[in-house]
Amino acid sequence: QVQLVESGGGLVHAGESVRLSCVASGFTFGIYGMSWFRQVPGKERELVAYISINGSNTRYADSVKGRFTISKDNAKNTAYLQMNSLKSEDTAVYYCNAVAGYPTSTVRPWFSSWGQGTQVTVSS
Repeated sequence: QVQLVESGGGLVHAGESVRLSCVASGFTFGIYGMSWFRQVPGKERELVAYISINGSNTRYADSVKGRFTISKDNAKNTAYLQMNSLKSEDTAVYYCNAVAGYPTSTVRPWFSSWGQGTQVTVSS
């Protein structure tokens, strides 16, 4: 029922920009915050960015602060991740997920089932 469809990734050169999209369905998008995670094979999935229900608050991993921007459009049930000044270290599969409530310290994905993710490969 719940679907999270990520798109927008691809092969890019270091220094370039990409915008990822996450189209959500099967739940009430407008009462959840949203988040982006990324994962490299052999490593734990890590939080990249978070945005609150109404978009008023955001959080970013230290490694992407100043380069990435998360946003959401409740009317379109879509979250976005604008990624600028990409580095080879940003290479990963990027996933989105919902966030319930108002996280204080830890942002946790709400749904246990993840989408397919979208691969971002940054070449030097």
